[in-house]
Amino acid sequence: MDTAFDKAYTIDDIYSLPDGKRAELIDGQIYDMAPPARTHQRLVMKLCGIIDRYISSHSGSCEVYPAPFAVFLDNDDRTYVEPDISVICDHDKLDEKGCHGAPDWIIEIASPSSIQMDYIRKLAKYNDAGVREYWIVNPMKDTVMVYVFGDNWESNQYSFDDDIPVYIYSGLRIRIRELLAGQKA
Repeated sequence: MDTAFDKAYTIDDIYSLPDGKRAELIDGQIYDMAPPARTHQRLVMKLCGIIDRYISSHSGSCEVYPAPFAVFLDNDDRTYVEPDISVICDHDKLDEKGCHGAPDWIIEIASPSSIQMDYIRKLAKYNDAGVREYWIVNPMKDTVMVYVFGDNWESNQYSFDDDIPVYIYSGLRIRIRELLAGQKA
């Protein structure tokens, strides 16, 4: 789909894409999404499992959703994203179409085609929308950038070998390298 800046697209344009074609809409501009790689999918699956088990074992009420899951970030018809993982704690934001407003925690798995989107466009967009915590997991560099937004905005870079603290869950730490153990090339 053309990403020329002379036309503002809406969610209706996203819904009219051919079956199987995925794209995101940010501030009226459509951005095509490349199919995810195997490591990407493994990380999404493993991270969702860890997060979901943690929430369940602590009788939490937040819900975790892997992509494709619609997030209407600005509650308008000009922004629609599909984060790789969304954790939503406010059930009033959820309906059968997806999440209306900012998830509490978003994780994106970076790929060569998503670097600019994840590190620049989405970083700014998620911060502005009110996401509390944003992780960019980068399998190409074995790093995780963690952004904690709000009054005490901070960012930290971790390696896949570090025990990475989850700020919205003080008792949860994740080591990415363990999630990839046993994966054959």
